[in-house]
Amino acid sequence: MSLLNCLMPNAGNPNSDRYANDDLRWEAVRVRDPRADGEFFYSVATTGVFCRPNCSSRLPRRENVAFHKSCEDAERAGFRSCQRCRPNGISQARRRGEAVTRACQLIEEFEGVPSLDHLAESIGLSPSHFHRVFKEVSGLTPQAYAAGFRSQRVRQELARPRTVTEAIYNAGFNSSGRFYSSSSETLGMTPTAYRSGGKGMLLHFAVGESSLGSVLVAATEIGVCAILLGEAPDVLVREIQDRFPKAEIVGGDEDFECWVSEVVGMVENPEIGLSLPLDIRGTAFQIRVWKALQQIPPGKTKSYTEIAKQIGQANAHRAVAKACAANPLAIAIPCHRVVRIDNSLSGYRWGIERKAELLRRERDKA
Repeated sequence: MSLLNCLMPNAGNPNSDRYANDDLRWEAVRVRDPRADGEFFYSVATTGVFCRPNCSSRLPRRENVAFHKSCEDAERAGFRSCQRCRPNGISQARRRGEAVTRACQLIEEFEGVPSLDHLAESIGLSPSHFHRVFKEVSGLTPQAYAAGFRSQRVRQELARPRTVTEAIYNAGFNSSGRFYSSSSETLGMTPTAYRSGGKGMLLHFAVGESSLGSVLVAATEIGVCAILLGEAPDVLVREIQDRFPKAEIVGGDEDFECWVSEVVGMVENPEIGLSLPLDIRGTAFQIRVWKALQQIPPGKTKSYTEIAKQIGQANAHRAVAKACAANPLAIAIPCHRVVRIDNSLSGYRWGIERKAELLRRERDKA
């Protein structure tokens, strides 16, 4: 699967929920929402014209507006195409999406990393305009997309029976030195340790108890890599063993117990925050989501849709929900502060009751 499919999981799919009724469609027309382009069309009785939702023409009166699923529906109703937004043509959103898709394919097929000028010329845009369009559509710069793709590729290559050096070059790195200098950021560990399921890694852990149940804290030499919540300590230990099947996992010493105490303290009093170093491991998309979650203040919530907009991918609310579910650092990355668009609580990796209680505590202290 292309990395772009992960970044834009709903690309090309209708947003039926977003524009499910005429009130929502009118609001999209009123604000000229570019996301609505191609989802529906509207006609104006006084002009006899039908338009795209984001047409720049003067806003009509609501009572003169009707909505249509397609250009054909509008034409059958007796309306003619607007000469300004040209609804019968290819939408700007589609043209931009196709351009970015072509650019991503070039990045994925290129040996090494293509320059911005090369990509822009291949797409037929100026470098500055191409850079802006690429970021608006994908949520990443071309350089960040290339880095994310190579990260994904090197993981796939390391899973195959070949040398680490071959895997590095096959993933598109021009030199092993360049890869090794960033391997901790790319994989969260050295490539050899990644291939071997964490073999050679030393992982400290300890389990504490809180009013929300058991709390397992695990850390590498970089920082805390997992905070797990649950009822049974042995289940939490098995989960961390499954995550790092060949790492050396040992009980924490007295100093490490202080880390566990700080985490438990934050569970009980979320407003105190966490001062411990974190070792955050995930895909490029997950890390962007998790960073956005860390910006939500205690006592506040955001919807999955709001987070998707914040990271520049307004239609990726389902992918945001999946990233929240994959979060290995409970409380430290506060996925419990993300709710449905109607503010109701949805699933939580460590139980919906814990999510509700964490939010209640934060609101009481706010």
